[in-house]
Amino acid sequence: MTDYTTYPDVLEGSCPAGGNKIGGAQTSKPTLSDWYPDRLRVEQLHRDGAAANPLADFDYEAAFARIDLDELKADINKFLTTSVSWWPSDYGNYAPQMIRMAWHAAGTYRIADGRGGAGQAMQRFAPISSWWDNGNTDKSRRLIWPIKQKYGNALSWADLMVLTGNCALEIMGFPTYGFGGGRRDAWEADDATYWGPEYIDNTNPGSYDAMVIRDKRWTGEPGDADYELEQPLAASHQSLIYVNPEGPNANGDPAASAVDIRITFGRMAMNDEETVALIAGGHAFGKSHGQVAADRIGAPPEIAPIEAMGLGWHNPQGSGNAENTMTNGIEGSWTQTPTRWDNSYLENLFGHEWKQSQSPAGALQWTPIDDSAPRTPDAHLVGVEHPLMMMTSDLALKVDPVYREVCLKFLGDFDYFTIAFSKAWYKLTHRDMGPKSRYLGPEVAAEDLPWQDPLPALDHDVVGDAGVNRLKQAIRDSGLSVSDLAFTAFSSAVTYRDSDKRGGANGARLALAPQKDWTVNRRTVAVISALRGIMDNFHRSGLEQVSLADVIVLGGCVAVEQAARAAGTEVEVPFTPGRVDATPEQTDIPTFEWLEPVVDGFRNYVKDGYAQMTRVAPEQMFLDKAALLNLTAPQWVVLTGGLRAMGCNHDGSAIGVFTDRVGELTTDFFTTVTSMDYEWTKQDETGTSFLVTDRESGRTVYRATRNDLLFGSNQQLRAVAEVYAGSDGHPRFVRDFVTVWNKVMMADRYDVKAG
Repeated sequence: MTDYTTYPDVLEGSCPAGGNKIGGAQTSKPTLSDWYPDRLRVEQLHRDGAAANPLADFDYEAAFARIDLDELKADINKFLTTSVSWWPSDYGNYAPQMIRMAWHAAGTYRIADGRGGAGQAMQRFAPISSWWDNGNTDKSRRLIWPIKQKYGNALSWADLMVLTGNCALEIMGFPTYGFGGGRRDAWEADDATYWGPEYIDNTNPGSYDAMVIRDKRWTGEPGDADYELEQPLAASHQSLIYVNPEGPNANGDPAASAVDIRITFGRMAMNDEETVALIAGGHAFGKSHGQVAADRIGAPPEIAPIEAMGLGWHNPQGSGNAENTMTNGIEGSWTQTPTRWDNSYLENLFGHEWKQSQSPAGALQWTPIDDSAPRTPDAHLVGVEHPLMMMTSDLALKVDPVYREVCLKFLGDFDYFTIAFSKAWYKLTHRDMGPKSRYLGPEVAAEDLPWQDPLPALDHDVVGDAGVNRLKQAIRDSGLSVSDLAFTAFSSAVTYRDSDKRGGANGARLALAPQKDWTVNRRTVAVISALRGIMDNFHRSGLEQVSLADVIVLGGCVAVEQAARAAGTEVEVPFTPGRVDATPEQTDIPTFEWLEPVVDGFRNYVKDGYAQMTRVAPEQMFLDKAALLNLTAPQWVVLTGGLRAMGCNHDGSAIGVFTDRVGELTTDFFTTVTSMDYEWTKQDETGTSFLVTDRESGRTVYRATRNDLLFGSNQQLRAVAEVYAGSDGHPRFVRDFVTVWNKVMMADRYDVKAG
């Protein structure tokens, strides 16, 4: 392969426009991230946009509905038992391999920020495509390409990967709980999600398992009182989906492994029973591969030679596959029936004592002490058998008292285990899809499950225009301020996360625990009480019904209209009724606690003690929240400026409210952050609060935070702020603010929009 990192010998004048050497091209290093590694990468708000999507105008829901799901599943099932020579199937059945592909696609999900999961088929792109734990999943996707090719754009990669996992389970006798389609593929690599602080130079890694490290994400050691995995991470190691199967730092300690498993699976929103069901259920099938030392395996797909055509991990031993296959380094199968659903995994785990051994690749694993224990067939060689295998992470289920109790329950009741694994698999593969209303197809499970954040059905007609007008007048007559109304409506909607489609205004969960008790929401309590009174009075008329969720959002519409009018512009803010109110029983408090912000720059909120819990600047968390709301940079700027103008700080303070006309939708915030009439000085040594002083008089005119200064200091955000600070900026500002306001209010309205 040509080394394009050094200059070759060249002939004089070989470049047509002069010069003898070509030093770089678009995207060649160094780039901004090399020169300024700590810069705020605002441009990431625009990644994977319409310009990258060749199907931006494609109606996926309609196309998917035209697929004959039975025919599609028949095609998948035929593939599963039809081995090909370039990558032969283990045991004559690709099903275990496809379960791993689907599992690893979905297993990146984490509850802290809702990122990861199977929903966009990100396993196709770096960095996930090249993680060591995803070794040879590139082959799995190439194997199902003929099916994807047959169904074309009507079947996304994301849906195909999950459905193939389901079919794989079913063909081995396992009854799956259901399948919902509707996942839309991403179209470019994810260069924004934080997967952890560990990093090595991938151009010279030494061995491509070298990224399986954990030296920066943990505090303490397993068993320590302060043992903790940093937020928002779920995986115990860089480049892994879950935990190191050999134990923390490959130490072979099952008890320590159990600690990591509980933390990691908990960060994926799985409880102890779901965790055991997924591990025990998944390891009922197939085998692990560890025939070749890691330092002999080629580069992962992202940096493999161009002639590999997107495939990675070239294996030089023998055929490089079949009996020579290498993935995570551990070799063997857990059961004597690796292509059949039964309880032999748990029967073997608890029916034998285990001793440490070593795979051909040098990985730590376990084998039965008793030489007469059942043996497992070779995946490719007829008549050859091997000892059973367990990983340290398997032994963890036996030594941890809580996991052990769950295992024994499953051992004693195989039907219960089957249902538990079925539901856990459904959750694993659908957790990032949001409400059930987004699921497509005839196999969607009928049951409403707690992790889907269910809402009651709308049991009355949607309030009409006349009713909306009566409600708006009642809100105007209530004496509630523009600031309080806008703050409350925004607080109801801002919990939305486009990552896993959780949160949002529908359901009025702002009025329920835990959200009503969050510090950032304290201002809303009295406002919600007043709005509830308006709703009750409206219901007494007996003419129409309306939800509290709708009244809260309508209050925000009234506020924005009044603020615009006070600033000299008449505007009608769009309002789409039809929201419903969730009940406490439909609100899973532990999982909703994860939506509480530690930083919300929109409401100028930073949690007490934030500086002691992180190395991440508040403005970077502000960017993170803008991304979760699916905002563009201009939308982020205009939304913040409008909220400041209306006085929407969490505590009602004047910090960052750069106007003496609070409650009016002015551009004063932008004219201030772009003005040279002021000096900005730190008020504390940490650089979290600032004084804004008049250059001429030295008088302090405002106070501010980093989340205010950001819009004058960051060049990309400042460029947008200048648009609204100009003499002709106000009409555009009001128009753009109303647009983004409605976008945030409607973010979770999957009942009335495609998505």
